[in-house]
Amino acid sequence: MTDFFFEPAQGNKKPYIGSLKNLLRKFRYPFVPGDRVGIKLHWGERGNRGYLPPDYAREIAAWLIAHKAKPFIFDTTVLYSGGRRTAGESLKTAAAHGYTPEFLGCPVIIADGADGRDVVSFPASYKHFKTVQVADVFDSTQGFVIFSHFKGHMVSLFGGAIKNISMGFASRAQKQRMHSDYHPVLSPKKCTRCGVCVEICPTKAASIQEPDYPQYDLNKCIGCAQCIAMCPELALQIFWNSDMTVFQEKLVETAAAVWNKIQEKSIVINSLLNITVECDCLPGINPVISNDLGFVGGYQPVTVDEESLKITGADIFEKVHPGIPWKRQFSYAREIGFAD
Repeated sequence: MTDFFFEPAQGNKKPYIGSLKNLLRKFRYPFVPGDRVGIKLHWGERGNRGYLPPDYAREIAAWLIAHKAKPFIFDTTVLYSGGRRTAGESLKTAAAHGYTPEFLGCPVIIADGADGRDVVSFPASYKHFKTVQVADVFDSTQGFVIFSHFKGHMVSLFGGAIKNISMGFASRAQKQRMHSDYHPVLSPKKCTRCGVCVEICPTKAASIQEPDYPQYDLNKCIGCAQCIAMCPELALQIFWNSDMTVFQEKLVETAAAVWNKIQEKSIVINSLLNITVECDCLPGINPVISNDLGFVGGYQPVTVDEESLKITGADIFEKVHPGIPWKRQFSYAREIGFAD
């Protein structure tokens, strides 16, 4: 069985539905009639302009329906402020971006529930996590399509299938555990005291009193990095309490624990389109750093991410996010048996 396949973006007309259809035909279909199949994706933060349009999700849903499966679209709530912190806010953001049941032809849900408490713990037995806590969507779901927008990320260098499974399935508590090793450090020379970091901090860890510079209470900081990403003057940088590789390993461990649960009836698709500097979690302008390339599909997330990075080239991400030990994701995945 071929581990992965690539379908280039054909033509100048977006969305590239024909290319996605060609990719779907290459899969060995793993589901049976009547299966409830979750399509895990990211519909973009409120105000984000880099997210993928819902046309691709609709095509995947139609493909599943044609095979008599019962698809649904899902994501989970997040740590930071914005349009996805609660289930209600997230569904409003999804609808604003076109991800509605009417357009998609299937339900749209928040997998960890209205209050973020519909979660379950899995054994992990890894170096950092003995258990991982994720959305409780498994008993009612027979299969999964991991559909990821491949793009840059300030902490993991790139975001693809591994990150979509790890952060995407994780409960808010598990997200915090993965982010717990870093916090913001201010460069006063660049700071204009604009107060953006104070405004967007979800735990009120940031504060400012004129004429002082912002202060950050590290006992309250949850490491979500929203202040770092949204600082208009680039006055904040990440300070790591531990080696930067720890985040890469935690990301992989969470994804591996989930994959161990779902791998028998799951497929993976990375969309190498509208490849931006940062993830779809950030509002505002997000520069595109590559031409539209196409879709990579396969049956294993580590393989699909590796092949995606070969096609895009790591250099486009390293230029905008230097110094990230991203290769550790792949070497560690092999060490713990995730890449087998």
